[in-house]
Amino acid sequence: MEEREIYFLFTDTGTSLAKVIKFFTRRDLNHVSISFTKDFSTVYSFGRKRPKNPFIGGFVKEDITSDFLANADCAVYLQTISEADYCIMMKKIQEIEARQHEYRYNFIGLFGVLFRVRIERRAALFCSQFVATIVQDSEKFNFEKPTHFITPYDIRKSLENKLIYYGKLKYYRESLQSIPVPRLVFGEGTIPKQSFIFYISNKFKRLVIK
Repeated sequence: MEEREIYFLFTDTGTSLAKVIKFFTRRDLNHVSISFTKDFSTVYSFGRKRPKNPFIGGFVKEDITSDFLANADCAVYLQTISEADYCIMMKKIQEIEARQHEYRYNFIGLFGVLFRVRIERRAALFCSQFVATIVQDSEKFNFEKPTHFITPYDIRKSLENKLIYYGKLKYYRESLQSIPVPRLVFGEGTIPKQSFIFYISNKFKRLVIK
């Protein structure tokens, strides 16, 4: 059976909102996006529509080369899925994209996650809620919570042993064409303990290797 590759991008842009979320969750990389291409030519998520305004958000196609994202710390995870799962996921994304003008970023839902209170909102999602909604029907994912309680860390846990890159996002594409990136692992929600520092094209990059 033919398999497809799906990529998950976890980022920390260092914004005030990201710092607040990190304070409450005690986790890093609290924004998650999904892509079906290794080079992230198309990246889907729910987030800011305007980089400088955190209060205007919804369905977005993120540009990883933008000033807002390029300098972000990130982790990239790879999962293989069946062709059938791929078709289901793409259909869900296309349906949301077709109605994107109806969707909003679910700010209130973030408080529901923090305080474990279910908050029902029509056509409103936050990033991890969106990603979990897209992948939840695949047998490769077995979330123990409803999507409105799923955090980026929950998705990272479901992808254990699937980490392929950790470092600055602006160096990710270059890493695809340079030194092969080994399969990485994190434990207890943390990045692996040992790290190697090396230079590629005279630019600093950091990859964390167990």
